[in-house]
Amino acid sequence: MVATHCPYCALQCAMDVAPTPDGPTVTPLEFPTNRGRLCQKGWTAADVLTASGRLTAPMVRGADGTLAPVSWEEALDRVAGELRRLRAAHGPESVAVFGGGGLTNEEAYQLGKFARVALATPNIDYNGRFCMASAAAGGRRAFGLDRGLPFPLTDLDGAEAILLVGSNPAETMPPFVTHLAGAREAGGLVIIDPRRTPTADLTQDGGGLHLAPLPGTDLVLLLGITQILWAEGLVDRGYLAERASGVDALRASLAAWWPERVERVTGVPVVQQRAAARLLAAASPARGGRGGYVLTGRGAEQHAHGTDTVTAAVNLALCLGLPGREGSGYGCLTGQGNGQGGREHGLKADQLPGYRTITDPDARAHVAGVWGVDADSLPGAGPPAVALLASLATPGGPRALLVHGANPVVSAPDVGPLTERLRALELLVVCDFVLSETAALADVVLPVTQWAEETGTMTNLEGRLLLRDEAVPPPEGVRTELWVWRELARRLDAPIDFSEDAAEVFAELARASSGGVADYTGFSHKRLRAGEALYWPCPEPGHPGTPRTFLDRFATPDGRAVLHPVDETPPDDLLDAEYPLYLVTGRVLQHYQSGAQTRRVAALNSVEPESYVELHPLLAQRLGVEAGERVGVHSRRGSCEAVARLSEGMRLDTVFMPFHYPGRGAVNRVTNPAVDPVSGMPELKVATVRLERLVDAPHSFAPAPGDAA
Repeated sequence: MVATHCPYCALQCAMDVAPTPDGPTVTPLEFPTNRGRLCQKGWTAADVLTASGRLTAPMVRGADGTLAPVSWEEALDRVAGELRRLRAAHGPESVAVFGGGGLTNEEAYQLGKFARVALATPNIDYNGRFCMASAAAGGRRAFGLDRGLPFPLTDLDGAEAILLVGSNPAETMPPFVTHLAGAREAGGLVIIDPRRTPTADLTQDGGGLHLAPLPGTDLVLLLGITQILWAEGLVDRGYLAERASGVDALRASLAAWWPERVERVTGVPVVQQRAAARLLAAASPARGGRGGYVLTGRGAEQHAHGTDTVTAAVNLALCLGLPGREGSGYGCLTGQGNGQGGREHGLKADQLPGYRTITDPDARAHVAGVWGVDADSLPGAGPPAVALLASLATPGGPRALLVHGANPVVSAPDVGPLTERLRALELLVVCDFVLSETAALADVVLPVTQWAEETGTMTNLEGRLLLRDEAVPPPEGVRTELWVWRELARRLDAPIDFSEDAAEVFAELARASSGGVADYTGFSHKRLRAGEALYWPCPEPGHPGTPRTFLDRFATPDGRAVLHPVDETPPDDLLDAEYPLYLVTGRVLQHYQSGAQTRRVAALNSVEPESYVELHPLLAQRLGVEAGERVGVHSRRGSCEAVARLSEGMRLDTVFMPFHYPGRGAVNRVTNPAVDPVSGMPELKVATVRLERLVDAPHSFAPAPGDAA
């Protein structure tokens, strides 16, 4: 039996994995984030290890167009030979790399190093750009540092009020909900979400408030609540004078957002706006409360103005005097298991290990010194994920793509054109443990280990480093990605060696991060294996780590938080007569991300086997749609279809679809690739659509490339 952590979300619930004659089993462990609980995905996590369709041999696409098993030597020689040819003919920028937020810290670090040293390409980014990019940009803008939760999750337990903007943890990370119990009992849970989700239902029976704004107007609602704080004298002026800058400019910018105007834009009644502001203020330390928190999730961030929405949430928290105080604060709920660590150590287009900026000469010199290469040999910043994927197979764009721990054919916005571009590449290589929808398009598929079959570290939503030891042996023929990169680097005549030992890679990562914003210098596998609870920054061996940041100062040059005035920016998609409804997307309890793992677990897939579109019964009646009927969903970019599901918790002008499904049910066939200008995050959370009833009639739209008829 091996103590480890769940393969799914950033809560990283603790569990034991034990081999049995019938296959591995999991048992929950007592741990601060999950308190001995698991969600349905966690309970069935062992089933992923024995799921049907497991890849155990490399595959190469032959002249007949089919994938066939080959030896590792043949597969790697094919990949290296094609990479050599493309780089010689078109330069290193002809190759691109796309990573995932489920990779361990060691893998994220080594993949960034591999791209920049072995491939010498700037073209690397990862699916975390779809996850927390706007929150990261907003946090760095205000605090000089981005750590999802800059405090232990258990600090939420004592809060009197918690404002949760655009997140549904009752379905996405159910054990998290135990940490909301104190605020709920105090009547202080405030949920901002256009849907009445299971999380919003927690506000019933005196638990708090559910504010349901028009999709894309969270920013305006936050501005309005902040304006009420100023108008009613509820701002912590002493805190702002001591710990923040930009106060006067912020206050002036709020003047235009009086409550009645906010109601007209968002649809949230003035009485609810005032109630929320007063409830949060009463919980603040300045007014003798037990403490309050402002938390954001993807619903606030996945917009073409997501960074500004996060900034408005941070401004609200600062006006209440919450950040940098024990028992209060601002935080972001990280989605992917290692979404935090992945962006800290080199998977993002503009970053080097330690959360360093790749254009900073000192950062380049430090990391190059650790790697043993010339700093001038390192490429500069590449394009962020959406722009990178859009450039594939275009004139001057990358001709080859290596994909690791991601399934963009399902998870990226506007996947129809992306699928065509992937097919047009001269080389598509996918490392995975199942034949995902992206892997099915590949020229070469490499079978790699998954969570319980390898050793590595993860950084959870609190900035806490966790060790996941190998619990079961991988199937014969499967290799770690660290091994893959070592072998490819050798074939490419890389100027340095690449270790396949996770502990060695982590020790190098720690050195590379030294002095950076996310400093892991004092961490080691040995300390973690001894059971220490360690949070970054941890700048030297023996340092206890930093559970709570900002208690003394913020990570800005003068130590003060920065208030940035922001203003309304409408969604990129606007309602009109042809597309009269808003579509929002999200997760369901049983599935995770693109569903490549969970759709292979019978206990999960039998509950939610296909895509659905949730709409209000009155809207369904107006459209002539009944529950269980198939519905076509059309946007300016494409179409998908799903089963109608009726819910009175929906707004009349809004429909919802989960994003876990491929093919005709892929909601990302209709989502908007418009991006936030600061973070590069796509506007996955709001698109304008029309619905069409499909009953025993030919499909009214063409299938995407590769879809089954």
